[in-house]
Amino acid sequence: MESSFINASLPDVADRMLFAVPKKGRLYDQCLNLLNHIGIEFHRKARHDIALVSNMPIALVFLPAADIATYVAKGNIDLGITGLDIICESQTADDVAELTRLGFGKCKLQVQTPAINSSVTSAQDLVGQRIVTSFVNLTKQRFAELEGVSIDRMKTQVRFVSGSVEAACGLGLADGIVDLVESGDTMRAAGLHAIDTILNTESVLITNCHQRFPKLVETIKQRVEGVLMARRYVLCQYNIKRESLERACVVASGRQAPTVTSLEAEDWVAVSVMIEKKELANKMDQLKEIGAIDILVLQIANART
Repeated sequence: MESSFINASLPDVADRMLFAVPKKGRLYDQCLNLLNHIGIEFHRKARHDIALVSNMPIALVFLPAADIATYVAKGNIDLGITGLDIICESQTADDVAELTRLGFGKCKLQVQTPAINSSVTSAQDLVGQRIVTSFVNLTKQRFAELEGVSIDRMKTQVRFVSGSVEAACGLGLADGIVDLVESGDTMRAAGLHAIDTILNTESVLITNCHQRFPKLVETIKQRVEGVLMARRYVLCQYNIKRESLERACVVASGRQAPTVTSLEAEDWVAVSVMIEKKELANKMDQLKEIGAIDILVLQIANART
């Protein structure tokens, strides 16, 4: 996509904040789901890479994920969703601000070699050999570090390929590769195993230092954080004798503090508290042990932090 295509001087987007999201790939569906949950309404026409939001002064710009950090850093894009790996690889970390991590698209950028090659057990064993990757900058940084030299003096040969990186060793192009690993199925199917992790990555919401719509950026940030909090927590309600309330609040203290309401029954209170989903089962067991009854769990559809 040419930069003129998304220039804010275009009549349809001149007064709109530009928000870049991946146009396809592993992050696309999860980004659309997030946009829906933060109340952004739009219709994307077939083969169009700009969609006007109908209920907010925003234009969504659908870009390759690998380009989003650069457009946010250097162009007119005010907000973007991309991977932390892309920010590091595009060397734009100094020009973008990370607003929040989104909790999806988690994977690892790893050095991999053929599993049958027992002589290679660490990335150090690949120094001076052939490495194929789509992440040339991060790979060069890692191997220059291993060699203890600057990038321009390193002996390791790093070659770029845009796809099917996992095939490079089998086809004789490389002694090792650097690629993203999510479940590891593709890596294992290609007969590879990981010997080093360069970066743990996930999707992030980013902006820049030359925002044209700072208030709107903050609104979207708050909405996203609210959705993430709702996905992380549930609301637990229970009744308990007042004499056991202090112990119950130690078990489940909430994000700030529980909400406590007196009941008609003497010496009983009702408690509402937010609990992380991953801790819920254990917390319910502990509350039951100290006398809580009528324990209910409610899903949180949305929230504000």
